[in-house]
Amino acid sequence: MRNAGFTWFLLGLMVLLDIYVFQAIKVIAPASPRARIIITTVYWLLSVASIAMIMMLPYSNSAAWPKWIRTYVFAIVIGLFMSKLLASLFIAVDDIRRAGTWAIGKFTGKAAAPAEAGISRSVFLSWLSLAVGGGLFGTLLYGFNNKYRYQVNKLRLSFANLPAAFKGMKIVHISDIHSGSFTDKEAVEKGIRKIMDQKPDLILFTGDLVNDRAVEMEEYKHVFAKLKAPMGVYSTLGNHDYGDYVHWESADVKAANLESLKSVHGEMGWRLLMNEHVVLEKEGEQIALLGIENWSARGNFPKYGKMHEAHTGSEKYPFKILMSHDPSHWEAEVLDKYKDVDLMLAGHTHGMQFGLEVPGFKWSPVQYMYKQWAGLYEAEQQRLYVNRGFGFIGYPGRVGIMPEITVLELA
Repeated sequence: MRNAGFTWFLLGLMVLLDIYVFQAIKVIAPASPRARIIITTVYWLLSVASIAMIMMLPYSNSAAWPKWIRTYVFAIVIGLFMSKLLASLFIAVDDIRRAGTWAIGKFTGKAAAPAEAGISRSVFLSWLSLAVGGGLFGTLLYGFNNKYRYQVNKLRLSFANLPAAFKGMKIVHISDIHSGSFTDKEAVEKGIRKIMDQKPDLILFTGDLVNDRAVEMEEYKHVFAKLKAPMGVYSTLGNHDYGDYVHWESADVKAANLESLKSVHGEMGWRLLMNEHVVLEKEGEQIALLGIENWSARGNFPKYGKMHEAHTGSEKYPFKILMSHDPSHWEAEVLDKYKDVDLMLAGHTHGMQFGLEVPGFKWSPVQYMYKQWAGLYEAEQQRLYVNRGFGFIGYPGRVGIMPEITVLELA
């Protein structure tokens, strides 16, 4: 019932937005009656189709739809909604301006200002609102092409306490596979080959193998099993791996799903670290690799991780790498209590799959929720790297923030 209530709320909001944005379209529409009829018809056909889709949700088994239809239809509907919402903010600016002018005129008794020469402010703001909204929608459509455009980001990190035998070690870090969102196995296989082309000594995966269900990996287990490295492939769990975001028939079924997912890691040859550490040895020298279950400082995400269990016994090793899915864990616990953790690897944010990155500057809406959201962060001698995600969820695309394969060379 709660989901149905939200759906009807969203439906009402969409109708109001459609009516509001249409006022701006009428302002700038050509004078030709035929052109106005065509514009009106196309606009309302798209709007009614979007509204019908939202109305169907509480009464349809959308999970049974073909994946590609479900993914793209939902993305287009949400994209239209967000574009109209953004456009309405600009339209509101003009409405507030005109309301203020009218109120001042009533209060002072002054006549309204004469009509403006050339294009009026109302027409200009109407054009601007539709250009911004349409630009956002067009950008989101373009972003569909980027979801498998894997970027290799290489960094060299120096640590004074790194044992000499490990200097030059190459780590590939990936995160957030979200196999349930994939629709192109060949494209994913190209990403796997790109990882192996880096000739890594060690491969680390920091959680969210699936969206919700272990069966999502059935089609992709053999693909990710091709990931091999001399020092091994290690992994942790992310918030989506627990199945917390779907309704299960019973607690036992949910628990069985998690156990099945854990087995998938092993079937692929990955060593899943569950609140524990392992020792990596090379030429008689050793470092510790820690991995914990999902631990988030944000209340809407779970705290399954037990850092104290993973850390206990690792104190004697001179260098430590921690795999922890949620980057908020770094400031909330690691920096304060575990100052001997030299490098933490995380994912989770995906860079929101939307933003802007140019040399020396990066921006994404997710930065208003997560202080550390993409790339490298430092605090005294400790480092955090947040991977932008290998896969995608929700929006089937990437705008500005590309899927990432991180290559870290230790020095």
